[in-house]
Amino acid sequence: MKILFLSLLLTSAMLVTLTACNKNEGPSPSTTFVLVHGAWQAPYAWQFVKSQLEQKGQKVVVVELPGHGADKTSPATLTIDTYRDKVISAINNISGNVILVGHSMGGVVVTATAEKIPTRINKLVYIGAFLPASGQSLLTLAQTDSTSQLGPALVPSADKLTLGIKAESLIPIFVQDGSDAVKKLAVDNYQPEPAIPFTNSVTLTATNFGKVDKYYIHTALDHAVGLPLQKRMVAAAGIKKTYTLNSSHCPFLSIPDQVTTVLMDIAK
Repeated sequence: MKILFLSLLLTSAMLVTLTACNKNEGPSPSTTFVLVHGAWQAPYAWQFVKSQLEQKGQKVVVVELPGHGADKTSPATLTIDTYRDKVISAINNISGNVILVGHSMGGVVVTATAEKIPTRINKLVYIGAFLPASGQSLLTLAQTDSTSQLGPALVPSADKLTLGIKAESLIPIFVQDGSDAVKKLAVDNYQPEPAIPFTNSVTLTATNFGKVDKYYIHTALDHAVGLPLQKRMVAAAGIKKTYTLNSSHCPFLSIPDQVTTVLMDIAK
């Protein structure tokens, strides 16, 4: 009887161990890349990186901010919080945590998003992006950028609700290193930018935004958000994990393969 009892105990222990091992070996929740475009752009800008990430087996969601692309929301109604809530809505439709990526003005949007839902964001990535401290707006930061070519190229609408860019300045500022096809893509998809969100500041806390794992991808040949400003923002935010691409403001258009490589490295 003792031998039978010990045998039963041993069998039971083995089953418990095997069950635990099987649980540990199961697939972990997949991570989805959520890509947020910047000003004067739309989801089209991410098409090459999206395709490449998906070819590598990744899940990708590209957010179309209100008032951009096919979305015709009135610029009079738009704020950074409106953009933030659109990103939060997209993330709420995703199972598991995400790698949230913001470019240019999208950096302010993803910052506001990270403050609101920090536990849903596995990693927060900035690409040539505005990275505000608490109380700062995009305009606050842009006014300190002595190397940007953007200011003199701006053309406000009569009602001041949108800002355009002089036609001859669009490519030199955004994607001077792009192919002819990429440059045409940028011109064909250009539309004036809602102005109000540029003036909206964000409120950030150490307990929310401060806890999110952050990365910054510098764009060294950037004529829109100058490299010196990028470095100041990174230093102010205390980000230690950085990459540098020898590219214009829009590397996802000019060198998408390199952007994909960096994002895959961050995802490890």
